[in-house]
Amino acid sequence: MRLHVADHPLITHKLTVLRDETTPSPTFRALVEELVTLLAYEATRNVRTQPLTIRTPVAETTGLAISSPRPLVVPILRAGLGMLDGMVKLVPTAEVGFLGMMRDEETLQPTTYANRLPDDLSDRQCFVLDPMLATGGSLSAAIQYLFDRGAVDVTAICLIGAPEGVEAVRKATEGRDVTVVLGALDERLNEVGYIVPGLGDAGDRLYGLV
Repeated sequence: MRLHVADHPLITHKLTVLRDETTPSPTFRALVEELVTLLAYEATRNVRTQPLTIRTPVAETTGLAISSPRPLVVPILRAGLGMLDGMVKLVPTAEVGFLGMMRDEETLQPTTYANRLPDDLSDRQCFVLDPMLATGGSLSAAIQYLFDRGAVDVTAICLIGAPEGVEAVRKATEGRDVTVVLGALDERLNEVGYIVPGLGDAGDRLYGLV
């Protein structure tokens, strides 16, 4: 597993505002979208392309186009949905699937309650969106879900992560082609599985307590 932790003052600045408990939901949502677009530049560094010849007003030249099959973007519901717009702004030709997962707050184990994905992901590059890499259980399960359907490599984009979650994903994906891109790597998990200092429950801060 490859781990990339972003090191850019704009990302750190936006994360600082995001962490502030007084930041209202509309501002929180806008910042999440901006942060994902910034992180997606790094996450898509190895996106597959093919040569494309075009003609400019001056001359013929060869550039690049996104290869087929197109990348698949998979937000983990519900909090990952808040990251989707920021990702598809950068890769508008990507297809979008959805994976519903939730964590049991007592056992901290993930369960899958919904999916809207192609049955066959053969030869597909997949990008998983999940704001918080805490225990790593949900993200590991989502990555395995995609590989079981034929994905060739998976990149996860998370706003922040904890060392415990990073190590859990590393162990769970051993031997797989996996990249994790984080906006920040925080200190630790607390006794109830929340990232410290973190930013609280991303889903609640995006959409309220429903």
